[in-house]
Amino acid sequence: MTDWTTDELDRIGDAEELQVSSRRRDDSLRPFITIWVVRVGDDLYLRSAYGPDNGWFRRALASGSGAVRAGGIERDVAFVHLDSDDPVHAAIDSAYHAKYDSHGPRIVGTVVGDAVRGTTLRIDAA
Repeated sequence: MTDWTTDELDRIGDAEELQVSSRRRDDSLRPFITIWVVRVGDDLYLRSAYGPDNGWFRRALASGSGAVRAGGIERDVAFVHLDSDDPVHAAIDSAYHAKYDSHGPRIVGTVVGDAVRGTTLRIDAA
């Protein structure tokens, strides 16, 4: 369960892009990185378009916490790594298609399908 308000879910989920930052060991935030975000039900998800070695993804996974900002909202968050076999992945793929297909199949293809399931993070409000 996440502690997002309906307004936060709407504003972040409707935003074209999200800025994400992970926490350093000293609890300071790293620079924000701009990526895509999708909403499925009452949850928000991120995927690494360039695989598990992408710097922002590795740092978010390692720290488990950070901050996001989008739609005029900025919140501290926890990053929750999803198992590749989690049944929500089909809905996440559909959400990416619905929101971003206008960018073209080559670009959307970097964040949908079996190959990227292992790079999926749910972002929970902290």
